[in-house]
Amino acid sequence: MKTYKLTVFEKNGSKLLDESVQAATDEEAKKVGESMLAEKGYLDHTHRFTSPLGKLLLFHV
Repeated sequence: MKTYKLTVFEKNGSKLLDESVQAATDEEAKKVGESMLAEKGYLDHTHRFTSPLGKLLLFHV
């Protein structure tokens, strides 16, 4: 399992969410990240979801 990082920001730059996600593949992690954003109501907030290698899997400004 790899560790992925989901971070959500407020418009002023402060962090609203900073969580790690465990997944076997980038595709699986992306699905988990999207679900977390939807559950917490952060789909429209600025966010990034990165792989252990720093690849952006999800990004929204």
